[in-house]
Amino acid sequence: MPEGKHDIIIDVPIDQVWDFVKDMDNWAPLLPGYISHEKLNENQSNWTFKETVGVLKKKISLQVTIKEWIEPTRVTFDLKGINESLTGNGYFNAEVLGQNRTKMTGYLEMTADGALAPVMNAVMKTSLPKSGQELTTAIAQKLEERKAIR
Repeated sequence: MPEGKHDIIIDVPIDQVWDFVKDMDNWAPLLPGYISHEKLNENQSNWTFKETVGVLKKKISLQVTIKEWIEPTRVTFDLKGINESLTGNGYFNAEVLGQNRTKMTGYLEMTADGALAPVMNAVMKTSLPKSGQELTTAIAQKLEERKAIR
């Protein structure tokens, strides 16, 4: 099952991390290949992004359903393909390392089904860890920028 996990330590208090991640409008645009997202309600949204599959660029739409918001440390979610046969889940975790220091962990697991499953799963085995690292790093950079403004 293709998955990716990335940890990063930032010099930002956990409450500021939570203020950012509790609103998916803040971090959805940071997803690699981001095209758009539409919030359906507080716990559901549709995300569209571009993914390279071999030599092809595919537009992928996913429904993201938040399973739990545990302030200030955890957001867990399920993913379901809208235009592709994909399912998955993930989480964002924050851990206090000090008054102004937080460890952030991003995790994503996805599986493709159907005729293209072998190709899609092979591609995701290499792309998910990279995408997870890019997203977690982008969130960390935004948080560092916000901290500098405060």
